[in-house]
Amino acid sequence: MRRLKSLALALIALFATTQLALAADVKLDPENTIYMDLKDGRVVIELLPSVAPKTVERIKTLTRQGFYNGLTFHRVIDGFMAQTGDPTGTGMGGSKLPDVPAEFSQSESFTRGALGMARSQDPDSGNSQFFICFDDASFLNGQYTLFGRVVEGMENVDYIKRGEPPSNPDKIIRMQVAADVKK
Repeated sequence: MRRLKSLALALIALFATTQLALAADVKLDPENTIYMDLKDGRVVIELLPSVAPKTVERIKTLTRQGFYNGLTFHRVIDGFMAQTGDPTGTGMGGSKLPDVPAEFSQSESFTRGALGMARSQDPDSGNSQFFICFDDASFLNGQYTLFGRVVEGMENVDYIKRGEPPSNPDKIIRMQVAADVKK
């Protein structure tokens, strides 16, 4: 029995290593990749324009304007998500751009590392605020717009201070579209 358990663990480790190697070989589209720098390091986000084209375009527009630079994570719930994108830091603010209509997906699920557009009770009220899921949140499927996934640096998201709002909240140091980063 012990031998079988050891073999099973070895196979799981081999599978995980293979999946990581395959993921590392996947080339991200720089136009649909966001670099989000936090105090603990960089988070690489793959945007999903085939799932939520209007939301992806909004996030890229605001990122290119420098809108997210210096904004706090104003709502961070352990085991659920970290929310940002409000220039007032209260959860009530947004950009000056008009709201984006909901783009609910049946093909994608809110799992660890998923990015969703925050909104009010009105499904078509997404603007600039978004959240990153710490864990599975599939109960949000069909109710919020999923527009991206963390593909690298999720451990840096895990270090964001918890609270609603956290005392001395963590901030986005800088967000950039990868295509705009000078090499």
